[in-house]
Amino acid sequence: MILGMASAETLKRTPIYPAHLEWGAKMIDFGGWSMPVQYSGILDEHQSVREKAGLFDISHMGEFRVTGAGSLGFLNHLLTNDAAKLTVGKGQYSMICDDHGGIIDDLFVYRTNVEEFLMVVNASCIEKDYLWAQTHKFHPCELADSSNFFAAVALQGPNSPRILERLIPGAACQVHHHEIKRFLFQGKEVWVARTGYTGEDGFELFFDRAVALQVWGKILLDGKEFGVKPCGLGARDTLRLEMGYPLNGSDLSENVTPIEAGLGFAVALGKSRFIGSEALVKQKEQGPSKKSVMFQMNGVTPPPRSHYGILSDGVKIGEVTSGTLSPSLKIGIGMGMVEAKFAELGAPLQIEIREKPYPATVVKKPIYKPARSD
Repeated sequence: MILGMASAETLKRTPIYPAHLEWGAKMIDFGGWSMPVQYSGILDEHQSVREKAGLFDISHMGEFRVTGAGSLGFLNHLLTNDAAKLTVGKGQYSMICDDHGGIIDDLFVYRTNVEEFLMVVNASCIEKDYLWAQTHKFHPCELADSSNFFAAVALQGPNSPRILERLIPGAACQVHHHEIKRFLFQGKEVWVARTGYTGEDGFELFFDRAVALQVWGKILLDGKEFGVKPCGLGARDTLRLEMGYPLNGSDLSENVTPIEAGLGFAVALGKSRFIGSEALVKQKEQGPSKKSVMFQMNGVTPPPRSHYGILSDGVKIGEVTSGTLSPSLKIGIGMGMVEAKFAELGAPLQIEIREKPYPATVVKKPIYKPARSD
């Protein structure tokens, strides 16, 4: 996780902040935001999501609205994936790259109408993304930063459809994986998406900040019989890492390209030219010199952490970008960037933990395979 260094007085707060204090959350500085890292404990919250349900405040994330006749052309120039494949109500994972193919941000984009799109970007990248997008907007469309209007929560876990049904009847059966639809809650517009960052079935809800506390409270109240618990950034990190999902600022940066990160599925090199496409085409043809890998520790070891060295036969070949003790698997797991020749599945590695090498193996993503039912 990327932690900021701002003082408590200058930290930004989501509209759900009072509820976090009421529920006894431990708050931390997360990229300039005061966010809950845990409530009942990371392990307890992690298992709640895997087995029942968990509710996350994601109001710190950014939302951009793109509207107008040139919206599609603009997005296909700005983003790596092909937004033309999106029919109304569909979403896709994509990235913003610089001219050299480095990842400025990874995001989800949803087509909410024929000429309307919603981009959901990382909290630490809102200002940077918006400035970059405005600078490269050469199409007749409107780009609006709606981050100060929206609040958002993520309801994740196998019981999430039943809980959502209590909040918005009919929404769970109408919204399928990678879709988004508009509903009403207390007369306010609510966009319900079904995407997730945990590997479990689940939903993201985007709504007017004025009803944020009501949405949060009702989900926890209605979901009590289904075992829902409020969850913090700690569990969000262990859940996403078990799935091999990258975290911007740790696994992804402007020093890493989508090809190196193993995210080529979200890069449409065959579409019209986009920012960074020339560099990515060249890298695809020549092959990257480094690659992101998922690894698991062999046996009982201390957990791997970011910036630990990755070795092969005692020689450093890379660095851990994310690491933890998997609550589901009870072993150390992580992601790291290594020289490409050491990225083969099954390749033996050593992770340097407190100046001592511990054995690990390159494995396939996801390392944990949850049951889904959407």
